[in-house]
Amino acid sequence: FSGVLAQDVLLALLELQEELAGTTARARGRNVTLRDVCYAPLNPAAPGVGDCAVSSVTQYFQNNRSRLALTAWQQDGKVQGTVDWHDHLIYCV
Repeated sequence: FSGVLAQDVLLALLELQEELAGTTARARGRNVTLRDVCYAPLNPAAPGVGDCAVSSVTQYFQNNRSRLALTAWQQDGKVQGTVDWHDHLIYCV
């Protein structure tokens, strides 16, 4: 993979998402955070940042840098080898 699907770009995207999730803005005299404006269909009454629906390629790794870095040994028939984030993304999409 290259371009926007390079691992360094995905890691930078995760960092940006984390920064945005922690951002606070001032509106109409009060602090507003992501929890105040996010779409949280599974917990609409009291959403936490983790409840917000995020449409991003990083969701294939649960927005988690450790999961993006995971590798595993796999045997598919006679073919053996190490699988990583590339394989996981191809499998998911």
